[in-house]
Amino acid sequence: MAQMLTQTFNTRAIKTQINGSKIAPVHPVSDQFGEIAGYVGLIATEFSYRKDEEIYGEDEPAEYVYQVVSGAVRSYKLLSDGRRQIGSFHLPGDVFGLESGPAHRLAAEAIIDTTVRLVKRSSLEKAAGTDVLVARKLWTMTAGELRHAEDHMLLLGRKTAMERVATFLLEMDRRLAVASMMALPMCRRDIGDYLGLTLETVSRALSQLHAQGILGFSGARQIVLRNRQRLHNLDA
Repeated sequence: MAQMLTQTFNTRAIKTQINGSKIAPVHPVSDQFGEIAGYVGLIATEFSYRKDEEIYGEDEPAEYVYQVVSGAVRSYKLLSDGRRQIGSFHLPGDVFGLESGPAHRLAAEAIIDTTVRLVKRSSLEKAAGTDVLVARKLWTMTAGELRHAEDHMLLLGRKTAMERVATFLLEMDRRLAVASMMALPMCRRDIGDYLGLTLETVSRALSQLHAQGILGFSGARQIVLRNRQRLHNLDA
């Protein structure tokens, strides 16, 4: 069950946690969400979720906007035949649950033990209606979500299996890598459901990249990129 803590917003360091170890992102996390809430004096509610625990369900009222403090979140949709399509992975600092309509289009779950903070959507919308700076920052976050959705649609519709895996690794390298090491919070089945591939296809592609010397493994979910240029060439 989620644990709750109410606090005022601040821009404290946001870190990810893999197997109990906290790992700082390679670049400072942009905390636009915290900046907005702190600027207008909103109160945040902080929840902790266990691995695989639901944060909100598909079609539930979109009453809150969320930010990952630690851990990782997947947003996904279950198709009519039971398959799962993951739309996004939300990592520390990422904002999610910001909807254009009254309900969530996708469900959200904690991938690992995760802490998120949230504010009421109505409070953010009210602030945006009276402050152009808040409105601009909310628009920037919304535009980022749209850009990701467009890139993901291109990935699923036009790229080969190897190109999809290469694109994913480069994305995670940009968002997660510390000293050339990626500690992935998600399992290979998650990766497959994000890329529209089977678990076996993802494993085969990673093995091929390892055999070609493009990446190395330093644990079940820890990957070292040894040749980024070749990976970029595959993505292109």
